[in-house]
Amino acid sequence: IAFDNRGSGRSTTPDEPFTLEDMADDAAAVLEHFGVTSAHVVGASMGGAISQILSVKHAALVRSLTLVCTACRNKPWRTELLRHWADTANVRGMREWANDSARWLVGPRSFRRLAPALTWLGPFATHRPSKGFTAQVDAIVSTDDSMVAELSSITAPTLVIVGNQDILTPRADSEEIAERIAHAELVVISGAAHGLMFEHASTFNPIVFDFIDRAERERRAATEPASASA
Repeated sequence: IAFDNRGSGRSTTPDEPFTLEDMADDAAAVLEHFGVTSAHVVGASMGGAISQILSVKHAALVRSLTLVCTACRNKPWRTELLRHWADTANVRGMREWANDSARWLVGPRSFRRLAPALTWLGPFATHRPSKGFTAQVDAIVSTDDSMVAELSSITAPTLVIVGNQDILTPRADSEEIAERIAHAELVVISGAAHGLMFEHASTFNPIVFDFIDRAERERRAATEPASASA
């Protein structure tokens, strides 16, 4: 199940401000709407922050947690950058925001190789109203650090993935998350930046599928009754 967060795609942007906690509640509501009692949750970037909150507030819904190119706290430099992007989107338009942000999202080795794909994907970002984007930025930068202390309460099997060329959510952010969640696994993908999911899909996808498969097998082994011969 994939859905558009409020403020993006075909989802609406409320007139009133909203928070990442609201967006985590949205994710829980989507699962409940489809009758999903628990799921293997994968969240990237802002979605990774939302997924952390989901795993704390709605723990029973999370079978496993995969966090990709994300962070568990705001940093002053990142907050300033995001606010600059929001100002750019509001004043100069989403196309200029896309131009400004591209090299923060895609590594230098991948930029030329992915240029055709970025050209194709561009309209999906640039045709998005700036209102939704800036509302999401406001949700991110208004989040305090209180959730950091709660990461230790996450018990779902957790995988944290980051690219070693990610300059928006650097490796140190992922290392902090992995240190705070018991038994979390950390994978660093060489040559990848913030867009590692499409930059290095052939590396990224098998890592995620293998982790989810292992988590599901372990869950079933723990919940299925022992055989009579055991």
